[in-house]
Amino acid sequence: MIKRTFDAILALVGLVPAALVSALLAIPIWIETRANPLFVQTRVGRHRRPFRLVKLRTMRPDTLHRASHEVGASQITRTGRLLRKTKLDELPQIWNVLIGDMSFVGPRPCLPSQTELIAEREQRGVHTLRPGITGPAQVAGLDMSTPAKLAVADSAYLGRWSLLRDLRLMLQTVTGGGRGDAADRA
Repeated sequence: MIKRTFDAILALVGLVPAALVSALLAIPIWIETRANPLFVQTRVGRHRRPFRLVKLRTMRPDTLHRASHEVGASQITRTGRLLRKTKLDELPQIWNVLIGDMSFVGPRPCLPSQTELIAEREQRGVHTLRPGITGPAQVAGLDMSTPAKLAVADSAYLGRWSLLRDLRLMLQTVTGGGRGDAADRA
């Protein structure tokens, strides 16, 4: 309950600035892709419930709805490369945090088609966590291309919540912790 309250307050405080920055970033995204700058995709949430994740578009509009490590770097736009590197593509997810689909810190939500990762997380109890914008696995440089390793790292977040741990992970993310996803290396 305390974690959810922290998330809601932080999301309320950050919503307007995030919306303004997202609106500014939408301009070069639209110019480059001529598509909706917001990318909405169904992801697996807490207790395996699907939800609609919102991000800024970083890939070409004709890209298949697959895990980014399966798509490859050729689908990432010029603007998208910068957004992924700075993690600004995640800003609209503050809305997901505000409405309770996500948390600021937790396991990254996967696609319903990533059955191996879902099974690995289920086996370790990770499905009980609200998915996060960032988490220990991202800061460690792990991504969804290694489902078992990712699920193990995600499970390390289970247990008693700590504000200090969440703040530390958020700071590490903002200052460049982790190497991003495998699509950037493909």
